[in-house]
Amino acid sequence: MDWINDSLVGITGLVSDTMYTYVLVFLLIGSGLYFSFRTKFVQIRFIKDMFTVLTEQKRVQGSKSVSSFQALMVSTASRVGTGNIAGIATAIALGGPGAVFWMWIMAIIGASSAFIESTLAQIFKIKGPNGEFRGGPAYYIEQALGKRWLGVLFSILLVICFAYGFNALQSFNMTSALEHYIPGYASTQAPLAVGIILVVLTAFIIFGGAQRISFMTSVIVPVMATAYIVLALWVTVTNLGAVPAVFSLIFASAFDFESIFGGFAGSVVLIGIKRGLYSNEAGMGSAPNAAAAASVSHPCKQGLAQSLSVFIDTLLICSCTAMMVLVFYVNGNPGELNGIPLVQQAVSFSVGEMGIHFITFAIFTFAFSSLIGNYFYAESNIKFIKDNKIVLLVFRVTCLIAIFLGTQSSFDLAWNVADIVMGAMAFMNIVAIVLLGKWALRALDDYTLQRKQQKDPTFVASSIPGLPATQCWHGAESEIQDRS
Repeated sequence: MDWINDSLVGITGLVSDTMYTYVLVFLLIGSGLYFSFRTKFVQIRFIKDMFTVLTEQKRVQGSKSVSSFQALMVSTASRVGTGNIAGIATAIALGGPGAVFWMWIMAIIGASSAFIESTLAQIFKIKGPNGEFRGGPAYYIEQALGKRWLGVLFSILLVICFAYGFNALQSFNMTSALEHYIPGYASTQAPLAVGIILVVLTAFIIFGGAQRISFMTSVIVPVMATAYIVLALWVTVTNLGAVPAVFSLIFASAFDFESIFGGFAGSVVLIGIKRGLYSNEAGMGSAPNAAAAASVSHPCKQGLAQSLSVFIDTLLICSCTAMMVLVFYVNGNPGELNGIPLVQQAVSFSVGEMGIHFITFAIFTFAFSSLIGNYFYAESNIKFIKDNKIVLLVFRVTCLIAIFLGTQSSFDLAWNVADIVMGAMAFMNIVAIVLLGKWALRALDDYTLQRKQQKDPTFVASSIPGLPATQCWHGAESEIQDRS
């Protein structure tokens, strides 16, 4: 059956390259630059506020409501996954060290798109019976554009992308981390055992509801991200002599224009953008689903929090992986290594065998937190399509099946499928936020004015003339009623 797999890899690879080369690369960069200038680079101007908004307590109490920090951790859990480890290693191995530079550029530019989409998600969110909020692209497409069928289409794409594509990819990367320990791993029963264990653990969390999801991600993400950063700093400090050569590799490869324009479809620029988008998800329409869940006093607060999440993901976590791998490139011999095995050997080169064990553990914890964060996004969109307990139960079962099948998948096919569904989602969301971005920009003007007046910004929908009808943000009276 190898010929079937090879055929699928070839077809999906062609579709993926075509989407990104001729469509998405221009949309992503164009929309990011457009919103950067329209917001006067909000991702730079309000860096301080990105941190202060995280300390805000929930404005609306309820058994299932979440704070600004918890919503940030859910979105960061989805962003900070195996893409930060395997994805960066893959980008470097296939595109060259310069791919790291283009991921940095995408993060800085894309943070403005993340601000716009998350602010829109807050403006057009809806409130549930237990104080919880739901929202995202499907919701603002329906409410602001008046096109429910387009919202449903987006929801379907997101469910396919996150519940099935990304979660299958995360589970595949988790199993590949065990190749170092089990000779002939793929031909053993180990993938089956890992698949069963993952299904059981994931079921325990997702059947526990949003509160259990946000609590779990609020613990795992900060602890593992901190440990990973400490390891990367240690590798960097103990290899200071290699740092100039690392940056030389990055910039020389990033601006190798002869190579770039000689074959753009497989160039360092395109690979960097693809892996950067997969990692930080800016403009893709996923993080707004978490942003909408936050109980805050102003939509822009969660917009800023989600811009920070992009920076945490790419400028911090991805850079950590890049530094460890490129130190290995400078001082060691990566050979034909790729993905997880490349990172494992790179860390082992700097800190010894214990480094391999740590990376394996990091892969499992990051990937598991991503499984849960991805599920959170998908569940919100399933409820948008049809808020029914039976539908939700069937969906949860199919999610678990996808996770299990991912442990039995192949490397190239898993990445290609994830890239395609991600691209389709991103296309729809970018078009939507360009059409609706004016409402987020007016909310930003309102936020900026209140900040200049030394106020804690509080949003009221009627303060923006012409704003389409919203279900929330109707003044102090309704807010007090919500709290009761």
